[in-house]
Amino acid sequence: MGFNIAIDGPSGAGKSTIAKRLANELSFVYVDTGAMYRAMALYFLRENIDPKDEQAIAAACTKIDITIAWQDGIQCVLLNGENVNGYIRAEEVGIMASNTSIYPVVRTKLTALQQKLAQTSNVIMDGRDIGTCVLPDAQVKIYLTAEVSARAKRRYDELIQKGEEADYHQIEADIIDRDYRDMHREISPLKQADDAILVDSSDMDIETVLSVIRTIYEKAVMKGKE
Repeated sequence: MGFNIAIDGPSGAGKSTIAKRLANELSFVYVDTGAMYRAMALYFLRENIDPKDEQAIAAACTKIDITIAWQDGIQCVLLNGENVNGYIRAEEVGIMASNTSIYPVVRTKLTALQQKLAQTSNVIMDGRDIGTCVLPDAQVKIYLTAEVSARAKRRYDELIQKGEEADYHQIEADIIDRDYRDMHREISPLKQADDAILVDSSDMDIETVLSVIRTIYEKAVMKGKE
């Protein structure tokens, strides 16, 4: 088994930003679980599978292999051996991923692929059920969160910087709604794993959060050597 770091938490807590930076610093593989769902969705689209046809989706899942690898210094998502980085960000792929990720068979398949990746590589994964379901034996588990107001302000500032219109109160309401759905969904609800370390980033900048998590990682490495 590789060294596994699981980062869970609600929407807007900064999980992906932190995970990518940390993976880069530690030379770990950053497993973009969302990209893996998109790669699967791309396969469904190419096979003209109706997103409502759960039976056809279940059958297709048996023919799919997805992994993440480095090619020419770039992290690539490989769908049955093909680098699909250039295709998975399309709007139609995102819609298909959203419509098909609800099926247990899709989640089960991707969880198995993610676990396979974690057995052979040092990985960092972020999501909502990594420490509780995907990597229950991860050597480091972080539950990264922040106050709703802090998360809403970050999202608001991000949109304004991009020159887009933004309504702070609407963003805040959307985050509250998303939190509720994530925490109350039937399959793999968002919750802090019993052995996860809580990191509240409400009053921290990115560098501070990175420093805190880096220290947690270093302590785990030292403990593993004892």
